[in-house]
Amino acid sequence: MGILDMLTSVMAARAARDLDPAVIPVILSEVLGSGSDSGLTAIVAKLQQAGFGDQVRSWIGTGSNLPISAQQLQDVLGNDTVRKLATRFGIPVDQLSTVLAQVLPTAVDQASPQGTLPRTA
Repeated sequence: MGILDMLTSVMAARAARDLDPAVIPVILSEVLGSGSDSGLTAIVAKLQQAGFGDQVRSWIGTGSNLPISAQQLQDVLGNDTVRKLATRFGIPVDQLSTVLAQVLPTAVDQASPQGTLPRTA
């Protein structure tokens, strides 16, 4: 790992640490659109449709959370969504996927203590 990679990693870790997982559903709702599903429900559905069902099930279940890579999230969300989220969080675009990959599994896990994501009306 080069020095630039190390610096990017440190900055992303700091951004992830400063980011409150409770705000992720709110931000995702704004970016992905509201409606009958919460932002987390929408991103979970997108991840499942993209073939990441094992990861999603581990986040919602009671066991340990399987990881997802920054690139996998970037591919599922798309560049426009990543740019919008980066702007909203005040995180450089190239770090946002890394931060989300670190925070999203915990956010989904915390939002589903009974093994299901809450539905919103």
